[in-house]
Amino acid sequence: MNPLQLAIELMYPRLCSACFGTLQVYENHICIKCNLSLPKIALHENEQVKLDKKFWGKLNIENTYSFLQFIKNGPVQNILHKLKYKNSPELANFMGRWFGNHLLTLGFDKEVDLILGIPLHPIKQKRRGYNQADQLAEGISEILQVPFETNILVRTEFTETQTNKSRYKRFENMEGVFKIEDPEKVKGKRIALVDDVLTTGATLEIAGAELIKAGCSELSILTLAAAL
Repeated sequence: MNPLQLAIELMYPRLCSACFGTLQVYENHICIKCNLSLPKIALHENEQVKLDKKFWGKLNIENTYSFLQFIKNGPVQNILHKLKYKNSPELANFMGRWFGNHLLTLGFDKEVDLILGIPLHPIKQKRRGYNQADQLAEGISEILQVPFETNILVRTEFTETQTNKSRYKRFENMEGVFKIEDPEKVKGKRIALVDDVLTTGATLEIAGAELIKAGCSELSILTLAAAL
């Protein structure tokens, strides 16, 4: 590290997005301790069933994969907060690649033709600076070598935040807000729909229903984190 970089590191130390500890020179976004200790759920079959159950009787889902377990006031919540509110597209892309490597061990790259992120309304995306779901999806796409698109599924209405809403209120808040711009790009495709966190599943359910209506052959849900 040259003297200028060293001075910058001393004045503005890079912090782990999970625990807020100082990152070492060889660490990127997440420290090694958190890398090893974050609660991962992507490869645990019994926890996978819990995720699938969120959509039973509501949406025909092929696979539901989440990488990390969301625990209130824990390190995963810190990561999600930074993704949403701290303008951190590089972190989102990094987490997407990390998740993508786990999906690769499951052979998921052979089970999907197209990856889409849950879209933000243009007003909200302008305020936030980027769409964290798209950045996650792009990172996953990079590892799986599966195409990623941003302009097929669009959000046509501005909605209130979903935080602290009941499942019914979330569903009511999301009805009719998504649209498929080009159904021909969806027909017959095995699609993975990506979001940052799975709680009630209302947003993913509404968006997924539009993709199924447009003719996608299989729908999978991918989220960086999930509340079990």
